[in-house]
Amino acid sequence: MSFKSLLAYQKGFELAMEVYELSKTFPKSELFGLTSQMVRSSRSVCSNIAEGYRKRQYEKHFKSKMSDTDSENSETQLWLDFALACNYISEKERTELQFKSEEIGKFINYMMNNPNKFR
Repeated sequence: MSFKSLLAYQKGFELAMEVYELSKTFPKSELFGLTSQMVRSSRSVCSNIAEGYRKRQYEKHFKSKMSDTDSENSETQLWLDFALACNYISEKERTELQFKSEEIGKFINYMMNNPNKFR
């Protein structure tokens, strides 16, 4: 089984692509600030899932990577709040992306709390 078959990965990848597309509309002055941070944290969700899944036979390492994944997912939510506060996105866009991120968080926490199901 591949990490690509995991719902957390699939939904994380979709969210990262949505964040990337949305970030293209941000001002150029945010390229090395908000834009970069938001895109990197959303992509890190997927990369940490992939890395953790490959080390799943080591429970502590797997849980640690899922914890890192959860942190990156939370960071993405923070950047969405900043994007809203700066008027780069609408409340509706933030709410939709926040909901998707929270859903991903539930999958991540399930993985973290049930590592034996992913061996």
